[in-house]
Amino acid sequence: MGVMMQTFYWDCPRVDGKEFQWWNYINREIPYLAKAGFTSLWLPPVHKAANLGGPSMGYDPYDFYDLGEFDQKGSIPTWFGTRSELSQLIESAHRHGLSVIADMVLNHNSGADAQEVNPITGHSRWTLFNPKSERFPRNWESFHPSMYESWDEMTFGDMPDLSHRNPYVYAELLKLARWLIEEVGFDGFRYDFVKGYGANTITAIQEYRYMKNGAYHKPYGVAEYWDNAANTLNWVNAANFSNSNPVDAFDFPLRELLKGLCDSYGFSLKNLVNGESILKAQPQSTVTFVENHDLRDEGRPIDNDKLLAYSYILTHEGYPCVFWKDYFNYNLALRDTPNGIDALVGVHEKYAGGDISTLYLSDDLYIMQRGGYGNQPGLIYVLNNHGERWQGEWVNTRWTNASFQPVAWWSKNDLSRPVEQSTSSDGRGQFFAPPRGYAVYALK
Repeated sequence: MGVMMQTFYWDCPRVDGKEFQWWNYINREIPYLAKAGFTSLWLPPVHKAANLGGPSMGYDPYDFYDLGEFDQKGSIPTWFGTRSELSQLIESAHRHGLSVIADMVLNHNSGADAQEVNPITGHSRWTLFNPKSERFPRNWESFHPSMYESWDEMTFGDMPDLSHRNPYVYAELLKLARWLIEEVGFDGFRYDFVKGYGANTITAIQEYRYMKNGAYHKPYGVAEYWDNAANTLNWVNAANFSNSNPVDAFDFPLRELLKGLCDSYGFSLKNLVNGESILKAQPQSTVTFVENHDLRDEGRPIDNDKLLAYSYILTHEGYPCVFWKDYFNYNLALRDTPNGIDALVGVHEKYAGGDISTLYLSDDLYIMQRGGYGNQPGLIYVLNNHGERWQGEWVNTRWTNASFQPVAWWSKNDLSRPVEQSTSSDGRGQFFAPPRGYAVYALK
């Protein structure tokens, strides 16, 4: 499936004290990201937002069709740059073989030009939008409550929520998705705050077909449904009912388990492996992640030994997403070493194919096998949560008379290279990981 990079974090445009430079900053890193093995870039919201006094980050959309071209809301560029710079970024990503995912904020708007009285409630609200792009103007009929909808799924702050059951709004959101794909050049969407509106809007966008390179395609989609595994899967299955292009969901439940692994002394690996998550219940629907802009800078960051979490998501099933700030700002990429995210991305792309089999599991040791599929021959992953000693166990693998070499490893206390291992004629072998660390083995 590949590896996604979340290309932003909260307040990210303040690079060397300069705002409006983020598209160029990402663009400079694209050649290296492609070489490292990343396959997609998730960009922050690209439209002109209400609060450029900042950081806005685009989650308060005002003009969906202003990508940094019109002088409104205090500037011509968006918080991240100009339309031309965005186009250069997308073109460069495609030239290097990376797809580009747009962050779609479809629940709410902000920054209206005037207040109006909603005749249904008799209350005055900021709901009159006359954007300079002259596309998708809105008035009170476009928001909750409207003549089409008297109730709202969930609100986001104090911002007026779009009424998706209004045929005008529904049609305009589908037009927006088509424009972002066909004219701007995006390949898919990350859907923000999907709890706020009905899943049918996303189902329709996912079913949209477009022509590219002489063939029809459908956009990739992943939703932010921040909840437990059961509720998230209920939403995913509702959105994907009769949908030939299913939408994925970020695995927030798994992320909480990974935080327990990294930040809680004595956390049981049985809880990690057997705990409720999208990965465990429906791996084909999950985007796994360790950190994002909300959790890192606004909520519940992981403070310790984060490479343990990255080793887990980059060896297991699902579509893993790496956080820009971890990779660049905190230097967890560890380029040209076997000890960081770069090595794990390489493992994911070269070896991590096939179904998962748990070969051994205790409170502080987990050994897993990926059986291999296609051009990915599989791997052995060992996670050791004992803080003071190397640990390993004899396990039964699918490979007989095979030799294995370590291809990625890390430890809080001991970065020495794990010893190469082999299996006998019945597939039995012994695999080790360093203290409070992991090791990934692949066939020689």
